[in-house]
Amino acid sequence: MKRKRFFAAVLLLSAVCSCSLFGVDDPAEEEGGSLSFEFVDKAYFETRALAALPDTNNFILSVTSAAGKTIYQGNYGDAPENLSLSAGSYDVKVVSREFSSPAFNAPQYGDEQTVVVSSGQQQKVELLCSQLNAGIKLSVDTDFISVYPNGSLHLKADSGKLVYSVAEKRIAYFLPGSVALIMSNGSTDNTLFTRTLKAGQVLAINISVPSSSESSEETSFAVSVDTSRTWIFEDYTIGSGSSSSDDGSGSSSSEALTIAKAKELVGEEDVWVTGYIVGGDLTSSSCSFESPFSSRTNIVLGPRSSTDNKESCLSVSLPSGEIREALNLVDNPENKGRSIALKGDIVSSYYGIEGLKNVSDYNWK
Repeated sequence: MKRKRFFAAVLLLSAVCSCSLFGVDDPAEEEGGSLSFEFVDKAYFETRALAALPDTNNFILSVTSAAGKTIYQGNYGDAPENLSLSAGSYDVKVVSREFSSPAFNAPQYGDEQTVVVSSGQQQKVELLCSQLNAGIKLSVDTDFISVYPNGSLHLKADSGKLVYSVAEKRIAYFLPGSVALIMSNGSTDNTLFTRTLKAGQVLAINISVPSSSESSEETSFAVSVDTSRTWIFEDYTIGSGSSSSDDGSGSSSSEALTIAKAKELVGEEDVWVTGYIVGGDLTSSSCSFESPFSSRTNIVLGPRSSTDNKESCLSVSLPSGEIREALNLVDNPENKGRSIALKGDIVSSYYGIEGLKNVSDYNWK
């Protein structure tokens, strides 16, 4: 049955019953338990972000044991009301569609969680689905063909590419990660920009062609958040080298990119990025925002001197030599909190977050 409501996965367990759900009085007991599933009946506010609502009965449900054995694989609507299982841990996953390569009009919703089934207990899994892939919607200037008669646009990611015609109105969906907009003009391919999208984000971009009447002033950048997706809006003029949302072109220390913009421009090389040195001692799961520091090989840039959230930051690899000697927090603890611009290559991941490598220059701000 189609519903006008949507949901992400939560497992509701009361503190009162947690011991009886997860504890087994007799470890040798052979009695099994069961799982039941339902989508949470929670009010959902329909917005422009939501297209056709999927039928939850057609969602693909899979239940897998900790050993990797498939217990159930099929439509959610065909699953038994109570799935009898041996006591143990199980991975429960539900998706609205399979999705592995770029496609138009193909939002994927779903949820995944790990559930512990205890002997003699019925465990209820309550499902509330969120968007798992990301989308891009281009609005191309109608003068594109007259200015570039041999031109065409396509979106490219590691998982594949899609041709985006001037008349295309649909949203193109991709796996989360980097997506590049490429313009082919005769025999020449030119990457206009690269954006890194996260699950649930939809990037809407107006693509303009050069005009003699263009104003040199920057146009506005807006981010609108609704109940199901994050919409990001940009304007981009072909030949400008950057979108109107840039806080700088990255071409010099005075035009350095902000941390937020740098995170959207993964793959850019020899660009300037500005921020505050807020920490170091990076690992794949954490970083330190408090002295004393122990690593001379990396620092962390934040958008503000008070930033203490790793996900808001840009990791920086310090090359050996004068730059490392001048910037590392072991030998220069007074650098913490200072504003700086660094020149380097933006990478998709360095110690778990977007980073800056091959740093070749710096300027204190």
